[in-house]
Amino acid sequence: MSTTVVISAPTAEAMEDLGSTLAGAGERGQRIYLRGPLAAGKTTFARGYLRGLGHAGAVKSPTFTLVESYRACGAEVHHFDLYRLSDPEELEFIGIDDYLDSGADILIEWAERGCGVLPHADIEVEITLHGAGRSVRIEGDAAKIEKILKSYKTNS
Repeated sequence: MSTTVVISAPTAEAMEDLGSTLAGAGERGQRIYLRGPLAAGKTTFARGYLRGLGHAGAVKSPTFTLVESYRACGAEVHHFDLYRLSDPEELEFIGIDDYLDSGADILIEWAERGCGVLPHADIEVEITLHGAGRSVRIEGDAAKIEKILKSYKTNS
């Protein structure tokens, strides 16, 4: 059963905390699709996710490289940004199936640009700008969302 929660993230730190919480409460090998307008905080969320797994290095937006891969505390993460993708079929050329079948966590910004090629997400994160802050809608399996929400409230 799927459920949706909406969480306020008034600062960049709150976005990172939310990403970190999702990494800590989630299972390995999950597909997380990040949606929202330019500068909404998708990469900030991804940075928090990687920090939550123990990654201490830089986290850059893969806008020009399409994908950045990381290893952190035994976890592997592939962070995609499909903003510059002109056709979903281009994902086939980069071997998207190999990434998806690797058992790694998959974070995909602008996932809607891969429509028809990408499989269903385990968790969808949609970020909406509200003045200087953000509203984050998280949708996924009810048990996973409950675990994330409980962990987030505990850590906040």
